[in-house]
Amino acid sequence: MSTITLVEVIPFTFVVHDLGLGAHRAMGVSNLRYEKGASLTVMRYAVRIATDDGLSGAYVTHWVGTQAALGQTVMLAPHLLGRNPEHREVIYDDLKRETRAYDGMGHGPLDIALWDLVGRKYGISVTAMLGGWRTRLPTYASTHHGQDEPGGLDSIEAFADYAAACKARGYPAFKIHGWHDGDRRREAAVVHAVRNAVGDGMEIMVDPGCELRTWADALYVGQACDEARCFWYEDPYRDSGLSVDGNRRLREKLKTPLMVSEHVRGPEQKASFAIAGACDIFHVDPEYDRGITGVLKINHFAESIGMDVQVHACGPAHRAIVAATRNTHFYELALVGPGMPNLVPPVYECGYADQEEALGHDGTMPVPDGPGLGVRYDFEFIRKHATAVHAFAL
Repeated sequence: MSTITLVEVIPFTFVVHDLGLGAHRAMGVSNLRYEKGASLTVMRYAVRIATDDGLSGAYVTHWVGTQAALGQTVMLAPHLLGRNPEHREVIYDDLKRETRAYDGMGHGPLDIALWDLVGRKYGISVTAMLGGWRTRLPTYASTHHGQDEPGGLDSIEAFADYAAACKARGYPAFKIHGWHDGDRRREAAVVHAVRNAVGDGMEIMVDPGCELRTWADALYVGQACDEARCFWYEDPYRDSGLSVDGNRRLREKLKTPLMVSEHVRGPEQKASFAIAGACDIFHVDPEYDRGITGVLKINHFAESIGMDVQVHACGPAHRAIVAATRNTHFYELALVGPGMPNLVPPVYECGYADQEEALGHDGTMPVPDGPGLGVRYDFEFIRKHATAVHAFAL
């Protein structure tokens, strides 16, 4: 039996070019804009778990790399000491209880690292552990938000032109993240412009990112989604994706499938949304939803009631889940835009990438098939650029 003797949580920084935060200077989710010549310093963090018999597993965050999530991961990490890493189910339950007063966002990276460790112990990929059969994943372009300053996605026409370029590049689908001001007329106009630009040969999805100010605004843009034959409509208004009743009433009035639940955590709350009739598709994420273990619970519930799921954002754990999930459609390359890199850490020594250049000509991304997550992290880079090392040992 392996016993966990060391857990390290290592926040580190890296620099991304041609992206900026604008006047607000706040690093959150989707607050970026194109700034030619800018240099943006970004924080993410690594988790490394080691055992008494020389094994180790790791995960480096993509979207959960925030100070809020880091604090929870550091809080939870000592609870793994002395545990058998193969006992992921009971560990999941224990860590869920420990974060009952919080949103649980720091739980996922620890669970993913446990899956990586056990896969490496037995020389098998996480994809194979999950029963995955897909080797390449149809991938959609998920855009950065619109901006009013010149550059990037700075107009309705810029969105339409970029969608047409993505179609020519081979993407089978395109998701619009509109502007932060919640102007319903501009949001509806960009939906129609993108449909006109790509025709019927490409799926379109719309995610206002909870920026529409009212339920009526959400209905207005949703009706544009119906007219443009969108594949789904996601997290539209300022309920922050949390109102069961508001989303149920919206769903009743629209034809476009409603995808809500990115901002509610875990199987219990997502099940409540489905039972109440508040969404058509679940949005799941192994970083957000308490790891691979948590996402499996959600996916199996959804399958049992005939619902589809979509995996939010990108990463090696995300690819393994999509590869093993029947009731899903695409892998999300988030976020991209003209001249705008995807904000993921440059820590892979194995050629793994979530930049547009890695997309195959057939519009797919490969599924790593090596042991564990199938990727090798550059811990020399991570430690060199570390801002702290939180180490917990027996």
